Amino acid sequence: MSKITISKTKYDQLQKQAWAFQTFAANFFELAVRDTVENVIKDFEDTNLYTSEFLHDLKNGLRRSSFAKPYAHKAAAPRF
Repeated sequence: MSKITISKTKYDQLQKQAWAFQTFAANFFELAVRDTVENVIKDFEDTNLYTSEFLHDLKNGLRRSSFAKPYAHKAAAPRF
């Protein structure tokens, strides 16, 4: 394993950037998947691009997935 040495100032800067990115990503993905299964299915239906069989399978899949479970939309908290 190779070793890289950086200054304390640079290390602190990188830590802050990583924390900021993780915080942003956690909030972004929390908002991105807040819709209910019914709302997601309605959005797909409204496009008139998908067959009823596909929409039925999608609805069943979303209901069985972690998407529909409470708190499943929460992203992992930063670990610093």
